[in-house]
Amino acid sequence: MKILALDSSGLVASAAVLENGAMLAEYTMNYKKTHSQTLLPMLDEISKMIDLDLNSLDAIAVAAGPGSFTGLRIGTATAKGLGLALDKPLAAVPTVDALAMNLFDARGLVVPMMDARRQQVYTGIYRFENHKLTAVHEQWASTIQELAEILNALGEEVILLGDGADAYRKQMEELLQVPFVFAPAHMSRQRAGAVGVLGMQYLEEGRTVSAADFKPEYLRKSQAEREQEEKGTSMEAVEERSEKLNPINHSEEELQGTAAEKAEAAAEGSAPEESE
Repeated sequence: MKILALDSSGLVASAAVLENGAMLAEYTMNYKKTHSQTLLPMLDEISKMIDLDLNSLDAIAVAAGPGSFTGLRIGTATAKGLGLALDKPLAAVPTVDALAMNLFDARGLVVPMMDARRQQVYTGIYRFENHKLTAVHEQWASTIQELAEILNALGEEVILLGDGADAYRKQMEELLQVPFVFAPAHMSRQRAGAVGVLGMQYLEEGRTVSAADFKPEYLRKSQAEREQEEKGTSMEAVEERSEKLNPINHSEEELQGTAAEKAEAAAEGSAPEESE
């Protein structure tokens, strides 16, 4: 079986091709360019270097979230576009699971941390049992304090990795009361190779989804949605107000009646207030 793997869920952009248990190519970049600038050119370069015929793929594995909203959308659009064009299924691999897979067969607890801003991380708690990745706590959005408290309660040695581990290194060093270590640079970021390994397992187990049905897992609301809620206005309320104010949605009689009421009220010196 041959599989293409993509990960653009964080700062890293990565693409890989795996076939029958071997990784034929992997291209990973952790630089300030946007994924819209890097992901497709990386895929094109890999295809040229290994003479890849995209039609020979059995499936496309993609980091399905959580992560950067923009990054996930770019990865999703790329995977869905290829899947639809080639008529290939998608293997939706949880981003944090793939990060944990970087430390295959490590002892103790493996704890990926993706920086989610606002003193939060996308994380999960894993261990390897009989050479298989097992979730102690599946991926979720957590505060640094909450994560540290859970790890302290579990009382086991911990390996931390991911850009969140770097971003909140000082806080974790202060909060953790169990033995811990930070993974080295070559194991501490997203890699499409790890997405591909899990994607291959998903494909063998029949855990795939059609390109048309695939949706990323964000785990929390976008910044725009949070800001809207902080202002006390939901998108539904905005849409409802727009609906009410749109003349197209009212009959001519209703509009004429409203105008007549306002004119009458104005003549009496007390125009009615607009509803909000």
